[in-house]
Amino acid sequence: MSAAIRIVEGGLFTTVQDLGRVGFQRLGVPPSGALDPISLRTANLAVGNPAGAAALEMCRVGCTIEVETESVRVALAGAEVAHPMLESFLLHRGDTLVIGRIAGGACYLAVEGGFDIAPVLGSLSTYTRAGFGGLHGGRLQADDRLPLVQPVAASRRERRLPHPVPAERDRPLRVILGPQDDHFTEAAIDALLSADFSVTPDADRMGLRLSGPLLTHIGRPEIATDGLATGVLQVPGSGQPIALLPDRHTSGGYPKICTVITADLHRLGQSVPGTVLRFEAVAPEQARVALAKLETAMASMADLLREA
Repeated sequence: MSAAIRIVEGGLFTTVQDLGRVGFQRLGVPPSGALDPISLRTANLAVGNPAGAAALEMCRVGCTIEVETESVRVALAGAEVAHPMLESFLLHRGDTLVIGRIAGGACYLAVEGGFDIAPVLGSLSTYTRAGFGGLHGGRLQADDRLPLVQPVAASRRERRLPHPVPAERDRPLRVILGPQDDHFTEAAIDALLSADFSVTPDADRMGLRLSGPLLTHIGRPEIATDGLATGVLQVPGSGQPIALLPDRHTSGGYPKICTVITADLHRLGQSVPGTVLRFEAVAPEQARVALAKLETAMASMADLLREA
């Protein structure tokens, strides 16, 4: 029997995700990929994987796994669970790991060596709406077996990180206004940048419907369909914005009032129903500086690894 981990319980919504598939949006295929790419990369760092290796993304309630190989090294990062975070540890044949409740949006379980699964369009990310990627195109269920590249964990000391990458969680999400901010009243722009918006229960990997002050359009609340990006805030006729996530459509016909900058997408991806979001407008150059700062912090994490 090949080396694998078996899913005993799938949790609320557990999928295989990497950093997403690139270059297929012209065909209507969204990028998918991790809701929180920074935590995915951090978990991979702890087990010695390439940054973009696929891991298990668990949302709100984690899965239970059983080891069906001699040994496997794993690490957890992202929203906290009742296990050591940001450090690797070994599991052996027959061991069962119960993740349970997740204190936030998404937690990532990285496995040393990764999963022995064929990519679809260059990625292992699961796109459940179309039923492809990952193990079988859907969320993981009981008795699914995830084949492993490595049947035995490497012989080395366990490693840990002292802290996650600084995320500036207390500040508003930074956005660049537009590209259709001119389709909204001045009062709507003021409200976007001064009021609280709550994530409603209508939230999934496609997007987050937000509740807050009405963002009033100038004229009709539709535009000619054009391209979408992860982090865009579309505003339909209801006046309530929808923040788009990795499984979003690739085009749409509602005006886009702003887009969350790349450096803050991992924070948006960790939002759950009830999360209160605030927004702050920045210039494109500020967005570039913020991303460079985040990537510098990620690069320095390797130097912070210590024996656990």
